[in-house]
Amino acid sequence: MRLQGKTVIVTGAARGVGRACALAFSREGADLVLLDVCGDIEGVPYPLGAPSQLAHTAERCRQEGAAVLAAEADLRDRAALRTVVDRTVERFGRVDVLVNNAGIAGPSGKAAHEVTEDEWQVMIDVNLSGAWRLTSLVGPLMTAQRSGSVINVASTAGLVGYRGFAGYSASKHGLIGLTKATALDYAPMKVRVNALCPGSIRDDSQVEGRMLSEIARSLDLPVAEHEETFVQSQPMNSLIEPEDVAGAALWLASDESRQVTGSVLTVDGGFTAR
Repeated sequence: MRLQGKTVIVTGAARGVGRACALAFSREGADLVLLDVCGDIEGVPYPLGAPSQLAHTAERCRQEGAAVLAAEADLRDRAALRTVVDRTVERFGRVDVLVNNAGIAGPSGKAAHEVTEDEWQVMIDVNLSGAWRLTSLVGPLMTAQRSGSVINVASTAGLVGYRGFAGYSASKHGLIGLTKATALDYAPMKVRVNALCPGSIRDDSQVEGRMLSEIARSLDLPVAEHEETFVQSQPMNSLIEPEDVAGAALWLASDESRQVTGSVLTVDGGFTAR
């Protein structure tokens, strides 16, 4: 019960890594605020999390014994995010951990000069500015209580470049920069900020993930063969599981990592070691 008594906000909680994190945290005693846009975003070429998926995540966490507040909000809407934070404080009294997990993989699959202004803007606004907005809202709460952990889920695309993914890579590089800067801002108040950089994550049906399939689609890879294609670039010859990322996030959320801040933790099977 490493998170007993702690309140955790997880974004992008309807499915995928967000659901995996929520389940891992609920098993460790956390109270949970599960946030998702629960609807499509114009310009994103695939369906995003649905209300039914967020409700399913919440119910599974409750079955693990967690107290859960589920909320629908767009990371581009600061007023909506403020409402969620206010509801969190009203319900639980504090915020101990923020997992900035929500993100989009498309629109992608184009050379940089082919990306439109709108395509660039939606990528940066969700993946980077969304994390900044929520951090800026919980930061004062954490600094006032002189404790807290912010976990930004970036990507190996935040460490290296990928052809056809200029916007995605820029947003994730920016998220790592945001991590390091805010870690220094908050360190005197004992608030920690770290980044996770997962590699290619398998689309596990148990958490209804689909990010890797969408990346494959952007690259014009046959969906039926995309896992085998991505495995070929993995030094450990296997894809990352959502639970692998959740386990790393759990460690960063817990007091076991109390002296870790401004760090970038890769969960990529050695991909960026080359």
